Amino acid sequence: MYPFVRLAKEMLRFRNAEPIALGEEHVSHHLCWPWDLDMWWELNNGRTLTLYDLGRIPMAARGGLIAAMRARSWGLTIAGSSVRYRRRVRMFDRIEMRSRIVGWDARFMYLEQSMWKTNGDCASHALYRAAVTDRNGIVPSATVAEALGHDPVSPDLPDWVRAWSDAEALRPWPPMS
Repeated sequence: MYPFVRLAKEMLRFRNAEPIALGEEHVSHHLCWPWDLDMWWELNNGRTLTLYDLGRIPMAARGGLIAAMRARSWGLTIAGSSVRYRRRVRMFDRIEMRSRIVGWDARFMYLEQSMWKTNGDCASHALYRAAVTDRNGIVPSATVAEALGHDPVSPDLPDWVRAWSDAEALRPWPPMS
């Protein structure tokens, strides 16, 4: 089940936090509960993606995106993701999550998130591309940036983000059977 209670707790926790600009890091802290585990007694890879929502959504609220979306009847969708898992997260491990928008292109905003264990090891790192949508489809990223009071021109995307986006463009869609 989706962790609605945990998301509500995060939204309450950060409701009065300082606003952040596009590109500024949002830091949150989480606990790996027994229901987050897989059969090997570690954080389930699918649950990892869900827990990343607990950092991404409050970050979007602090950056003004949620308010801008509500005012314009926009939606938000994840259009792609890539996750690198490197350290096990076990039951009751405490995690620091770091979330930020890396930049954008004409259609997508690129977000980076990572989970850090208390010993300083990075447990996982995720790259997402997200699209803001309206009833006509994808809202141009420049329009979204302007709605947030930012320059519509993105900071330069890191080479690794650009390479991932380029590789995704080569991937066949729909997939070949």
